[in-house]
Amino acid sequence: MKRLLSFLVVFSLLAFAGYKAGVWWLADQRLAEARTELSRIGVLERGQIGSALDGRLLLKGASWLDFRLTQPLSMGLVELDAESPVALVTGLANPGTMTGNWTLVVEQARMVLEPTMFRNWVTDNVNESSASAPLIALACAPDPRQHLGSGDLKRMGIDAIGGDFRLAQNRNGLQAELYTTAMGSLELNWPGARLSFSRTGIDFTSYEEPAEVTLRDGGLMRRISAYCSRETGLTVNEWSVTAAKALARAIEGRGYQASEQLIALYRQWLTEGGELQFGFNPGNETFGIPMRTEEQPRAAWQVMYNGAQVPDVYLTRIEPVAPVVAPEAYEPVTQPETSSRVQWFAEPVENASLWQGQTVRVTLSNGKSVEGRLVRVGERELEVARMIAGGEVAYPLLIRAVERFEVWRRGRAN
Repeated sequence: MKRLLSFLVVFSLLAFAGYKAGVWWLADQRLAEARTELSRIGVLERGQIGSALDGRLLLKGASWLDFRLTQPLSMGLVELDAESPVALVTGLANPGTMTGNWTLVVEQARMVLEPTMFRNWVTDNVNESSASAPLIALACAPDPRQHLGSGDLKRMGIDAIGGDFRLAQNRNGLQAELYTTAMGSLELNWPGARLSFSRTGIDFTSYEEPAEVTLRDGGLMRRISAYCSRETGLTVNEWSVTAAKALARAIEGRGYQASEQLIALYRQWLTEGGELQFGFNPGNETFGIPMRTEEQPRAAWQVMYNGAQVPDVYLTRIEPVAPVVAPEAYEPVTQPETSSRVQWFAEPVENASLWQGQTVRVTLSNGKSVEGRLVRVGERELEVARMIAGGEVAYPLLIRAVERFEVWRRGRAN
């Protein structure tokens, strides 16, 4: 009896050690393959590998750095639950067999924000003249071409994006949940959708059924509308009208016309935020928003705003409308140099770094001007700080949008 107990104890310890070692080795191999496959676009750090007897694989301290971004995405804990140790081992040995139920959870994910998140070689290769106008274009600076970015989020007090993510697959389809600390939450339920894994990639099947999406802003849209309206010198209502018109023009440029209710819903969301529930189909040319035609005169998008059904949200097909850009030219005014008087003098914007710390006046191509202290000059933008309500606020301005750059100084003696 004692020998039997000893044998069982030893066998259990060996089985436990073998399971732990096997899971570690298989996970290390699969992650090494993923790292090699993704090495063209970024760097994957797996962190510490662990496992549990109930069929869970744990990664602690993992991170992902996209070569296009300046900051990595760090993940405190990544947990894959295969629901049984056998399913976990077989799934790691052959990812193609992992077709049953599983859950992927990412906890304490975080990315630090910087004023410029994309690397220069990414932004320099963007041909803005040939690119379509973005659907969501939120102007948050005196220059309306300068849209909401990470620098604006930092000035709003959001220094990082962090939260938790959960993705689950079962017989009903896919469910995803994303909860952030400062930017709201997103819930997705996709009936019939399935992910299948292999050593060459991930295959997705949706059976053409739309996903059910619930989006909550967590108060973010109120902060954005207040910030952007202040930065553009408009009221919140005027700013939302401008943003809504930009959406309507972008949709028209793609060959559709948005209904009045769709534009009104967009404006309401920008200024008030709240909860949106709608159907979403990425495989559809309009992402699930129906088009009204003579054959379907009553087609409407099933969208709920704060628990109430919003009627008459739809698109109609039209001929694409090319955006009309009115060129604005400004004749430079040359002031004579003088050494006895302080005044505005025009300087080449290429030499802006020579005047860092000085009072400058920057006139943009749309006619608006920003006056203040030049605090930073980068490769793509410069920042001018102004005193507002007892505090200093820095305004980022795209160098390519600068029409005239002036410095408040004394003239040079002849």
